[in-house]
Amino acid sequence: MGLHPQTIGGAMPHGYAGSYARQPDMIVTTRPAGAEIVFGAAVKYDAAGAVVPLGAGGTADAFAGVAAREVKSALDYLDQNTGRYAAKEAVPVFQRGAVNVICQKGTPRLGGAVYVRTAANESFPTAAVGGFEAEADGANTVQLTNCQWAGPADAGKVAELRILTMQNA
Repeated sequence: MGLHPQTIGGAMPHGYAGSYARQPDMIVTTRPAGAEIVFGAAVKYDAAGAVVPLGAGGTADAFAGVAAREVKSALDYLDQNTGRYAAKEAVPVFQRGAVNVICQKGTPRLGGAVYVRTAANESFPTAAVGGFEAEADGANTVQLTNCQWAGPADAGKVAELRILTMQNA
């Protein structure tokens, strides 16, 4: 009886947006949600100290981190695939370390610049405001200077993002 070796694949996927990618160099803190936040989203603080999505009109210096993924029940019966936090729920926020996120536009590369979309562009209809990107789009994106990509994205557009230094405590 001979061996029957199998090959599962040539590349391993990164996992899910909001999941940690490497340990132990990570700082995660818990903050209340000031609005609905999806797993793996860029967040900032609002006037009350809660975290909200870093989206329209956001600035790089307001970036507080990335909403971590947590095992919890879906909030919407019709949308079981997108994990999110509701307003006033506790949100674990990556402030430093390696976290998986969706790169919605561009091709991430090791050491590459990280951008967040702050305004819509009709030329890129699938690039949502608040999403991470690997290429600049003029005034429609801001560069997160304390972050960089840690390599290419997998087939699901999930890529490892490294937050090098804490910007907002």
